[in-house]
Amino acid sequence: MNKQFIILIAGPTAVGKTSMAIDVARTFHAEIVSADSRQCYRELNIGVARPSEEELGAVKHHFIATHSVMEEVTAVGFENYALSVSENLFKNNNIVVLAGGTGLYIRAFLEGLDPVPSVPTELRKALTLKYNENGRDWLREGLIKKDPSYAARGDLYNPQRMLRALEVWECFGKSILSFYENEVKSRPFKVIRVGLDMPREDLYAKINARVEQMIASGLIEEVTGLEKFKHMSPLQTVGYRELYPYLRGEYTKERAVSLIQQNTRHYAKRQLTWFRNQQRLQWFDPGNNQAVINFINQELKKEG
Repeated sequence: MNKQFIILIAGPTAVGKTSMAIDVARTFHAEIVSADSRQCYRELNIGVARPSEEELGAVKHHFIATHSVMEEVTAVGFENYALSVSENLFKNNNIVVLAGGTGLYIRAFLEGLDPVPSVPTELRKALTLKYNENGRDWLREGLIKKDPSYAARGDLYNPQRMLRALEVWECFGKSILSFYENEVKSRPFKVIRVGLDMPREDLYAKINARVEQMIASGLIEEVTGLEKFKHMSPLQTVGYRELYPYLRGEYTKERAVSLIQQNTRHYAKRQLTWFRNQQRLQWFDPGNNQAVINFINQELKKEG
């Protein structure tokens, strides 16, 4: 087999991507490139459900704990990183596993992104000032009203990305997503696309249980230790931003946990919307590892 393959394992948060990706990678003697926009931060662990030391030891992972929250990490940056890593990995193996739930990162690597034009500095400063005065809800409501397509599929828990989407709309009068929907860039590899999903009530139950486990594992202590970074974009995302009001005494621990669970469920729903609209996935139950491996083998044989 001389062709090079990326095996994509995609799906919503908590569905079981890590376990499946490890099983697939071990089967095909491959390494894993993570397509998760938060697990790349060294300072974040429990709240981003970073793979355990045992999981990281089972198969080599890339783009895990590679950056600081002080660094700006973008989809284009991930595209360049993943292309470089995969090029090196292909020297020893014709298969690389790509696993994650950040749809824009996956698309950037597999298909490329057109650069979004810059906007005037004055506009960016004005919108940032309004955000600082009115908070994330102001951003979210503005996007729902002006750019409903982004609101339906984008990340409504990351102020940096939300500001970028809003400033593009204000400047060009069209969605930032429109810049990502042009011609697909040529890649030196074939892609086998696997999606993981389960009945919604089961997924939501897993999300709720995982948040409870995060709390039991020390998430509150992790967030407390990251107090000095709380203004940074990675700390303004689900699992972190809900706990700072609790630590200030604004609401109870139970309320904080409930909000993390609710916001994570909403995020999972948006992930699924993105994948069903943006990626041509073959869907599987996350517990059916053998069916996934059989499918991959069939696709590899087709390509010869």
